[in-house]
Amino acid sequence: MRNIKLIIAYDGTDFHGWQLQQGAPTVQGALVDVACKLTQENIFLYGSGRTDAGVHALGQVAHFKTHSGLAPAEFQRAFNALLPPSIRIVQCEEESPNFHARFQAQAKTYQYRIFRGRIVPPFDQRYVLHYPYPLDEDAMARAARLFEGMHDFTSFAASSGSEEDDRQRAPQREILHSEVRRIARDNFWSQAPVWDPSSHHARPKPAPGTSPDPVSSMYPDSGSVARAAAGDELLYTVRGRSFLRYMVRKMVGTLLDVGRGRLAVEDIPRLMELRDRSQSGPTAPPHGLFLVAVEYAQPWKMK
Repeated sequence: MRNIKLIIAYDGTDFHGWQLQQGAPTVQGALVDVACKLTQENIFLYGSGRTDAGVHALGQVAHFKTHSGLAPAEFQRAFNALLPPSIRIVQCEEESPNFHARFQAQAKTYQYRIFRGRIVPPFDQRYVLHYPYPLDEDAMARAARLFEGMHDFTSFAASSGSEEDDRQRAPQREILHSEVRRIARDNFWSQAPVWDPSSHHARPKPAPGTSPDPVSSMYPDSGSVARAAAGDELLYTVRGRSFLRYMVRKMVGTLLDVGRGRLAVEDIPRLMELRDRSQSGPTAPPHGLFLVAVEYAQPWKMK
């Protein structure tokens, strides 16, 4: 029996998370449906972990076992032909029979995007938390570093819904890297050509402060949106061995409270000692969160 590994990117907006749910669209459900059609077998797909409803992925990893003779490249093409466009297989490989996407994962990297400009470009609104209000970003950056190391993250995890399960759950997690920084992304708005009716050709949009064009004359704020989009994003990156439920989103909510001045940088170690989720910041909305990558200890690909 062959072991097929998938690296998957998806827009989580329209899904009820990763995990199969009866009567609800999920990423795992869509993948299983296609895998069953392609192999004519009952397939169970193992993911590296769950993502919540509305959370996105650039590098989720999953595997399934099959007797099918399709080559990895054929699987990739067929999956992408049959899946909804919000799910893409970015890589497909045949792995060792011992490879397991969940149990052999060594680390995961998540990123959370916060747009700081006044107006969110419509192309980004599904993928960023919009927060244009004052924040002490230096304090947030200092606080983020305090998550690094092995700590008890009870204060930064959602309840499982069962007090007994919460008591039995190991809350210690090791964070390898935690960083808040400003980034500049290429911006479609500032680079898109503008239609020139006099020449019947598209022409480049002039730089801010130069002569106006039809778009900026009709929409005076368009130039400011473009400038904001180019450098007004705050990115939180966290890499860890494993994570509790809602843990990254609670960490982001706590960092935002540090930025607002509701919490001090020095409160991060205190919150860990309290082991009380009601004392940390709110759970940040899911749509700004991305599972970026999953790491494994060794290459498992078949030779």
